[in-house]
Amino acid sequence: MSDVIGVAVLGHGNVGSEVVRIIERSAADLTARIGAPLEVRGIGVRRVADDRGVPVDLLTDDIDGLVSRDDVDIVVELMGPVEPARKAILAALEQGKSVVTANKALMAVAAGELAQAAENAHVDLYFEAAVAGAIPVIRPLTQSLAGDTVLRVAGIVNGTTNYILSAMDSTGADYNSALADASALGYAEADPTADVEGYDAAAKAAILASIAFHTRVTADDVYREGITKVSAADFASARALGCTIKLLAICERLTDDDGQQRVSARVYPALVPLTHPLASVNGAFNAVVVEAEAAGRLMFYGQGAGGAPTASAVLGDVVMAARNRVQGGRGPRESKYAKLPVAPIGDIATRYYVNMNVTDRPGVLSAVAAEFSKREVSIAEVRQEGMVDEGGTRCGARIVVVTHRATDAALSETVAALADLEVVSSINSVLRMEGTAE
Repeated sequence: MSDVIGVAVLGHGNVGSEVVRIIERSAADLTARIGAPLEVRGIGVRRVADDRGVPVDLLTDDIDGLVSRDDVDIVVELMGPVEPARKAILAALEQGKSVVTANKALMAVAAGELAQAAENAHVDLYFEAAVAGAIPVIRPLTQSLAGDTVLRVAGIVNGTTNYILSAMDSTGADYNSALADASALGYAEADPTADVEGYDAAAKAAILASIAFHTRVTADDVYREGITKVSAADFASARALGCTIKLLAICERLTDDDGQQRVSARVYPALVPLTHPLASVNGAFNAVVVEAEAAGRLMFYGQGAGGAPTASAVLGDVVMAARNRVQGGRGPRESKYAKLPVAPIGDIATRYYVNMNVTDRPGVLSAVAAEFSKREVSIAEVRQEGMVDEGGTRCGARIVVVTHRATDAALSETVAALADLEVVSSINSVLRMEGTAE
């Protein structure tokens, strides 16, 4: 049996406390799997107190001192946000400690810097829990599919927004009511901006794209839209089209007619056919679909957040890092050889759903169709219904247009032109459609 592997845990919230608990509860099994016992040397916290359920002598607010200890081999960073986590991780790596982190925001902006520090020190940097909680996605991309060519990674990677959209779909509630329900049940933070505006999903998309396409992609490279403008009327239209609405993170390898490749990373709410596997992912669950050249389509599904599920992914990384310490090996390094450019959103082609209110008179539909035609945006389907005011008097019409594939730039120009038409009183919503046969 090898010497003890010392672990420092930075943060003792929902995830950190679960990690410590599992290390203690499963000590014998972890020792057998690793070939050496794990021992928690210390827990970094903002406030040392005796009410945290662990011996108070394990707690410290001296993060720098903890990561510098000679008896610490692995540092588990679970405190966030970007700072002071970045400083602590760099210090640990530079002193020869392997690092496990669940910090998606940090990895989305500084993965390259941290990976280089790990490489310089010949230690490991693991971050499976940074993308989808308990769902194993990072390791399949870096190891299981290392001999394949990944074409596309798309998924639901934020439980808060998926809960809200699922509630809107199943109950007919509007966005504000569904958000209030999510907050009451603890699925939404007091300030839900990072979730509902897509920042959380965009950080995860950056990580997935970087790994899948061997190219450094940061959060700033990811096009992002949130769910705050999605309405109950959009869900009604989606159901009529045989779809639901999901917030998707999409990472895609694009190849032009000359064989030149680029990558796309984007986050937005989209109509998804009910026949697509992601359409049935409801509540706070996450799912990621990977499409590879040889392997075909693979789907990973499970709990994407929460203390115990995330701790499971963290402990998987801790075991890998500890085994490498015992056996003298190294985990996968950063792979960035491809250096593919990131395509702007205007170049991305997909299908669109456009919902608008118009004047109810002859010639309106032809005027609307003409604006699509001018920009070579082909219309696949049109739905028109009359509108009445509270007194039952006709007061216009609602038109829903579904397009064939077109570039985002062409569609944006079309929507701007429609908004300027005298017969169009308002553009209610514009959503993309993903996962259709066209």
